[in-house]
Amino acid sequence: MNFWHWLAFGLALLLVELLGTAGYFLWLGLSGLIVGILLTFIPMSWQLQWISFAVFSLVTTWLWWRKQLSTDKQSDDQRELNQKHKQLIGQRVKIEQETDEGTFRVKLGDTTWSAYTEETIPAKTMVEVVDVKGIVLHVKPVEK
Repeated sequence: MNFWHWLAFGLALLLVELLGTAGYFLWLGLSGLIVGILLTFIPMSWQLQWISFAVFSLVTTWLWWRKQLSTDKQSDDQRELNQKHKQLIGQRVKIEQETDEGTFRVKLGDTTWSAYTEETIPAKTMVEVVDVKGIVLHVKPVEK
């Protein structure tokens, strides 16, 4: 195989990517182009060409995965859609019975949640959700 074959192969993979494969062929096409460019300047056996293609494909895919993973984690921290626990922060509810410091149950919306407070709260007091850790709501009394 000569460098024209690799350039054509890389461009063909990039064209397949244009059909909407969500990035699966992007890094393979780029790797094919890299092998074609290298083969222009460095003579390589066909075995080394394919090994280079495989290594470049793995490296470029892994680098993209690392970048995308960190971007996804950052956007998950800021997103509230489909993350019920984040939507609960700031919600207020009136508790029906007096609670001591520690864990108790509170009805919020259509669900009963485990809640935690660091102080005794009298009955009929409005509390606000300030944090969610796992499935436990951390609440504090609302200042009047």
